Amino acid sequence: MEILDPAACHRLLRSVPVGRLVHTYGGLPAIRMVNFVVDDDTIVFSTGEGDKLRVAERGDVVAFEADDVDTERHTGWTVTAIGHLSVVSADETAALRRTLPLHSWLPLDDPYLVRLGIESINGRRLVPWGQRPRSA
Repeated sequence: MEILDPAACHRLLRSVPVGRLVHTYGGLPAIRMVNFVVDDDTIVFSTGEGDKLRVAERGDVVAFEADDVDTERHTGWTVTAIGHLSVVSADETAALRRTLPLHSWLPLDDPYLVRLGIESINGRRLVPWGQRPRSA
């Protein structure tokens, strides 16, 4: 297992289109799959009315996880980002829609953009057996 530095974590997040938003819903953990883009030190995704929008309107602290696993080769990585969620303003939404490859898999008539300001990020990579560090 290799511990990843923040720069590697950001690079890996940019390499996949789907992640998982982890928040609290009714006092219990909730995990929602979202397609997203990374914009500098933030994660941006579209949403409609519902629990993700309410969490963003409140500014809750959430976790976001993305990964990639090769089950044949027993390799892969996982990255977790933590921060406050917020709703992107209407003016900034228009600008981001022009510059970022944002889309939603769901048919949303008038989606909101939500942003996770990354305050903490960490990741791990499972390296092939032959590439593992040797003990001294």
